[in-house]
Amino acid sequence: MVESHKSGSIQKPARQRSRGARVAAGVEVTGRRQRRAAETRMKIFRSALVLIAERGLPNVTVEAITEAADVGKGTFFNYFETKDHVLGVMAQIQLGKIREAGAQVTRGGQSAYGVLHKLAHQLSEEPGRSAALARALISSFLGSDSVREIVKRTMFEGRKTVGEIIAAGQRQGEIQSDLRKEKIAMQFIQCVLGTVLLWSLNESPELNSLIEDSFQHFWSAISVSGRERQQ
Repeated sequence: MVESHKSGSIQKPARQRSRGARVAAGVEVTGRRQRRAAETRMKIFRSALVLIAERGLPNVTVEAITEAADVGKGTFFNYFETKDHVLGVMAQIQLGKIREAGAQVTRGGQSAYGVLHKLAHQLSEEPGRSAALARALISSFLGSDSVREIVKRTMFEGRKTVGEIIAAGQRQGEIQSDLRKEKIAMQFIQCVLGTVLLWSLNESPELNSLIEDSFQHFWSAISVSGRERQQ
């Protein structure tokens, strides 16, 4: 279900909302004023998502977004250059999840399998709020030059971080050492995005189930144990 600012909507606990705001802002927010600014930015973003899912990006105006978010037009432009740039927050949220996953492996010593498995499901959460939202986002990414550039830059950094997770998995003996980490990282991104795309067209079975199935096939192709099974 797509989140709405209206009554009856899904609400996140305060701790989760503040964490989401920090990720969306792209920085660790500490001061009260910074937290309020990050939360306002996130509120505008969430309101825009609801409208984009309902109408598609071309049919959503800045005025409609500010009315839904209950903020002034001036406030909107304090945070976003255009309505297209609102979707850049989505890319930042996804990149924040990838960075956090990278830290868990490179500094925390966790298994590549566990981190990548969790990350695959986490990356599907935002676009997976509804099939309509996923379709609208994909359409917006393809139809807007400015949004596409934001997504391209973010995906480039995200792939580099996923590549570092892959390299850690190779050092730990989980992933086949003769595979190129850059290629595997791209395949991981394709695994998640492709699954979300196909789910948005059919809406069945549930996205979590599809992501799980796609990831397990992906992992079996790159893991050392998967190679042993094939031999």
